[in-house]
Order: sequence, then structure tokens, then C-alpha cells
Amino acid sequence: MNDPAPQSSRDTVRSRLVEVAAHLLATEGPEAVTTRSVALAAGVQAPTIYRLFGDKNGLLDAVAVHGFTSYVARKRPVDADDDPVAGLRAGWDLHVGFGLANPALFRLMHTATRTPDQRSAAESGLRVLRQRVLRVASAGRLRVAEHRAVELIHAAGTGVVFALIDQPDDGRDESLADLAWEAVSATILTDAPTGTPPGPIAAAVTLRAALPDLATFTPHESALFGDWLERVANP
Repeated sequence: MNDPAPQSSRDTVRSRLVEVAAHLLATEGPEAVTTRSVALAAGVQAPTIYRLFGDKNGLLDAVAVHGFTSYVARKRPVDADDDPVAGLRAGWDLHVGFGLANPALFRLMHTATRTPDQRSAAESGLRVLRQRVLRVASAGRLRVAEHRAVELIHAAGTGVVFALIDQPDDGRDESLADLAWEAVSATILTDAPTGTPPGPIAAAVTLRAALPDLATFTPHESALFGDWLERVANP
């Protein structure tokens, strides 16, 4: 009778190989991540990698997923900050800090062809960002549509990390990340409420964020009203 290795043992070996590959990537660079070097460091035979991942690219895909999972695990709860704008800035700082601390992994995560597992792992991070932006919108502090704010934060945050990790360590201008945040925040945020009514776009964004909690409308009416507000927010 066949006696395949228990799934738990298989998962343990798989996790070990991913961790070893991630360590080699971080300490010695992409060129050091070969099936032979990873198998040797993990104490297994090279064919094990092919059985579990298909090939080296499959192993690197798993390392990228591991990177996204580790990154998301470091995110603070969305409601950890009383000030939603402070929470949004904390998320920016975490993103930049993770990239600078893990440059090779960050580059792999954001340049490798996305597999379904990678897309799912990356989406979990974007989901947190969307929730943070929603809190900002609900507080009346967002001047653009939520999806536009999410796209801009994501693009600028990832771009500034690439710019910084391409700079030499001894000449890195880390103030670039602060300047980028200031540019992004000036584009997407309104000033703190002062009693002055907000402009129509900011008002539409704020009301659109609160719409799911309004029991006044039927589902059809909510969908129609949400469409109108979206059009106001995106003139």
C-alpha cells in the first residue's frame, strides 16, 4: 500500500524551503537563489523543490506570496488610530519601511508575474488600504474619489520605494518618502474640518462613504444615489 508523506510534513518542508529561499534572497541577492543552494541549505534533495513547486520560478512565486503575507501581518488594525489620516500615514510609513528593509523581496513582490496566489496575497494588502481610505472619507477628509486615492497612494508608495532602493545606501535620500507623502496628501486630503462647508466633491466623497450605513433608501435607490455621488466625485 502506498504511504505518501503526511500533508503536515509536506507543508513543513514547503515552508522551510520558502523561508530558506527568502533568507538567501535577502542576504545574498537573487543570483544566490538556485534550486541547488536552497535544497542544500534546507537539508533536502533538489528534486523535492520540483515536486513541491514545479521549478525555481514556482519557488520564487511562493517567496513573493510569503513576502505579501509577512507585509500584511505587520499592518496595524485599521481602527488602531483615532485619527484616520494618522492611520493612513502610518500605513505609508510601514510600506516604505518594509521596502527599505527588504529591498530584494520587495522588488520580487512587485515585478514578478502575478500568479493567482500572489494576486490574492497582494489584494489582502490593498483591502487594508481601502479600509483606511474609507475611514478618511467618512471623516470628511478626502477630496477625491476613494478608488482614485487608493490608486495614487499605492502607485506613489511603491514608486518611491523603488527610487530609494535604487539609490546607494550611503547616499540614500530618505526625505524623498516624506516629500512624496506630502505631495500625495495635498492631492487627496482636505484640511481638518473648520465648520466651513466642504466643496461638492469632498461632500460627495464623504456621503458616498457613509451610504452603506444609511437605511433610508432601498437597495435600488442606494445604488442609483451612489452612482450619482460617484459622478460628482469624478467630474
